[in-house]
Amino acid sequence: MSTDRLQSAIAAAQAQGLLPDTIEPINTDSRPWPVVLLTALGAWLAAVPLLIVVGFLLEDAFRHSSSAGLMGALLTAGSVVVLRSKAVPLFVEQLAIPGLMTGMGLIAWMLGDGLRAQGAATALCPLLLALSAMLPQTWLRALLGAAAAAAGGFALVGQFGWEHGRASVSPWLTLHLLLAAVLALAAALLHRPPAGSQARAAAWAESVASGWLLATLLGLAWWAGMTFLVGASLGSGAAQDLAGEAQGLHEPWLRMGVSNAVSAALALLGGAWLSTRWPALRQAWCGGVVLVLTALAGLMPTLGACLLVLALCVGSQRWRMAAAAAVAAVWIIGAFYYALSWPLATKAAALVVAAAVLAGLAVWGLRSQRANVAPAPEAAAASPAQRTPRAHWGIALSLLLTLVAANGSIWQKEQLIRHGQAVFVPLAPVDPRSLMQGDYMTLNFMPRFTANAPELDMDSEAFNFEHPRMRFKRDAQGILSAIGPDLGQPLAADEVAIQLVPKNGRWIVVTDAFYFKEGEAQRWEAARFGEFRVDASGKALLVGLRGEGLKPL
Repeated sequence: MSTDRLQSAIAAAQAQGLLPDTIEPINTDSRPWPVVLLTALGAWLAAVPLLIVVGFLLEDAFRHSSSAGLMGALLTAGSVVVLRSKAVPLFVEQLAIPGLMTGMGLIAWMLGDGLRAQGAATALCPLLLALSAMLPQTWLRALLGAAAAAAGGFALVGQFGWEHGRASVSPWLTLHLLLAAVLALAAALLHRPPAGSQARAAAWAESVASGWLLATLLGLAWWAGMTFLVGASLGSGAAQDLAGEAQGLHEPWLRMGVSNAVSAALALLGGAWLSTRWPALRQAWCGGVVLVLTALAGLMPTLGACLLVLALCVGSQRWRMAAAAAVAAVWIIGAFYYALSWPLATKAAALVVAAAVLAGLAVWGLRSQRANVAPAPEAAAASPAQRTPRAHWGIALSLLLTLVAANGSIWQKEQLIRHGQAVFVPLAPVDPRSLMQGDYMTLNFMPRFTANAPELDMDSEAFNFEHPRMRFKRDAQGILSAIGPDLGQPLAADEVAIQLVPKNGRWIVVTDAFYFKEGEAQRWEAARFGEFRVDASGKALLVGLRGEGLKPL
């Protein structure tokens, strides 16, 4: 059945001029995709060492960028001929893909050597687009379109100058110019649908625009910074690098001015266009959803572009591209959590209010839909009265268990703070300014070791317990000095044992972060000790930081 549908689609494409009339019927005995995948993997494994050997043999030719560019042009041309041919085996066709990549890399080297980075990017963008027009593979066209968008974006940023390592024009403008190019192409195709010989060009433009748009969405998400919770999963280093790169490229005049207004306008435009495509959305509650998203876009400079792309793709039923735009939009909303230009309380209030309004609009929409649809007799005769109490009891029980668990944990922490023993652990001597990461301070506790403490091996059997503990000696001020692993021996009067916590492949004392109110970073820069409360079982809780001489901060 699926083959018959595909054959009908091919016939329709032939009528529109998208496919030649000489195309052969579909062969149902074609090779399955696992065979194609394994063949491609084998071709890549053979191509990499082959290219390395050729590189060694032609080492003298690669000493100059001009000769390397000539070799790249020949390699690219040969790869294009192979990829366009239908008579070559699949293995040979897959060999042409790394050859194409290598050839384009050599050409880029030649252009970069002669025209510098921005000039090379300017030349590569149309070259990649022309190359995509020569290839019949849709996925290769999309990849080349994404590469062309990256080259074009780099060329646009550099075209306006690069001063002191920063773009004189924010990448926000570059990304929106790239988006405008795709939208202009889409508007032209919608205004005058192609036919005949123009249909093939439109099919090429569709594939290239998909890759171009995906690269633009990726750039919009990257410019927004690291999203919520992803930084903790990737590690602080990756999170800091990505967020720092994006934040460092923000321009003051774009941060809260023009970019926010444009973002809101794009979100509103997307909602208006979607309502013209789907008349069923012309309802009051749908307009409320658009207004809420427009307000959020006004707070996030790159959200409006993603929402516009989402609306366009949903209205034109390009569901995969719509999913990519939705992922980018969710990423940007999560990145709003780390926007340092807004207080944390303000960001939380804005998101909570938006969520509450959207929830109310969703309930309104469901009730409107039910009111417009007459219930079936069997549905009316069903037993909602029997199911509703059970659902209500289930919701109430879940809420009760959640409250019990949360308040039980709070009560335990309060008891530990009230009755626990006060001890202090020194912090490692690190520049405090490098520890500040937004709304928290990264901690690195450095327990002092007693003179006779053995050399500690964190991989030893002493730390293979489910909850390993470290023994500390407490001085008169309560400052701890590490003695060694706690193997269950009785503790002296001036000793305490603290449970260790695994974090990033190592054992730490309770936590490696201390959260504080925004705007109080300078207050906590003088921290030299962590203040803990420890109970008899070894459970500890960080309750504050102290300065030199245990001075309260």
